[in-house]
Amino acid sequence: MKKIVLTGGGTAGHVTPNIALIPKLQESGFEITYIGSHDGIEKKLITEIGIPYHGISSGKLRRYFDLKNFSDPFRVIKGFEEAKKLLKEIKPDVVFSKGGFVSVPVVFAADVLKIPVVIHESDMTPGLANKLALPKAKRVCCNFPETAETFPEGVATVTGTPIRKELFSGDPEAAMQYCKFTEKRPTILVVGGSTGSVSVNNAIHHALPILLEKYNVIHICGEGKNDPSLNGTTGYAQFEYVKAELADMFALADLVISRAGANAICELRALKKPNILIPLPLSASRGDQILNAKSFEKSGYSVVLEDESLSDETLTEAVNKVMSEKDAFIDAMDHGETGDAVSMICSIINEIVPDSEA
Repeated sequence: MKKIVLTGGGTAGHVTPNIALIPKLQESGFEITYIGSHDGIEKKLITEIGIPYHGISSGKLRRYFDLKNFSDPFRVIKGFEEAKKLLKEIKPDVVFSKGGFVSVPVVFAADVLKIPVVIHESDMTPGLANKLALPKAKRVCCNFPETAETFPEGVATVTGTPIRKELFSGDPEAAMQYCKFTEKRPTILVVGGSTGSVSVNNAIHHALPILLEKYNVIHICGEGKNDPSLNGTTGYAQFEYVKAELADMFALADLVISRAGANAICELRALKKPNILIPLPLSASRGDQILNAKSFEKSGYSVVLEDESLSDETLTEAVNKVMSEKDAFIDAMDHGETGDAVSMICSIINEIVPDSEA
């Protein structure tokens, strides 16, 4: 049996594309193992679906001053040795990395052991972890054509992002029941990323009286970020985090308000959901979400609001604009699809395996 090691973690966006690949890889005859951190979100998500999981030490790669910058390099070195030992035991034919700081020691260990590596870069510009890992990759899968153009010919392929099949089979009636909505109205789904967003949450809370005049609102707030005073509000349902229910909520939603992480926005494009993107500001990121959002806005997929100008007024204005023009957004997304990312990536992985056995 062919063997593959998947790696990536730190946020859900570094894990869910790997999960999307698993059924197709299994169909192709791969035995799958996952290497992640000891206590990251990837451990919970992967063990829940029954894939063998191994944790290694990892240190966050920061662009800013932090005392942990002095200790984390030693954790990365330890993780490299742990990854090398695991790879020697597993003997995979290929490693697929979705990025995140935990993937760096795995990719470096694979390179030392002459195991071919395929990397997926979701953002228009690589994050620090992938910048370090990219020179070790035999093939690079990209989300944006602008990214692929920065690599030598034959290295990078524009594949898009793998989307979980279950997201396409949601039941809107199930979401109505789960959210305890009693009146069928246009529905807004708010997703602030896997950890939630204080600024997005605050804007939604302030705009609720106006939004609830016309819409039902589903609000995924992030762990510990629910507002107990809003429990029981008619037409409003808040959750810290959802899993299987997300597909049903997407099916019910007429409009999605979201951060602009690459995986999240690619899900919106694939589902053809009119959306408002609120990218993380430069003060809280390296600017990747801003570039992602601008690309989607230019393509006619999205309306973009800057975090710094976010208020109940700007938010409600954007909601009304998107809802009044939603057919145009859907049409743009319908004509801008990149194809089946899962099949394309699995094909690239399968192309590499015979080389590793030669």
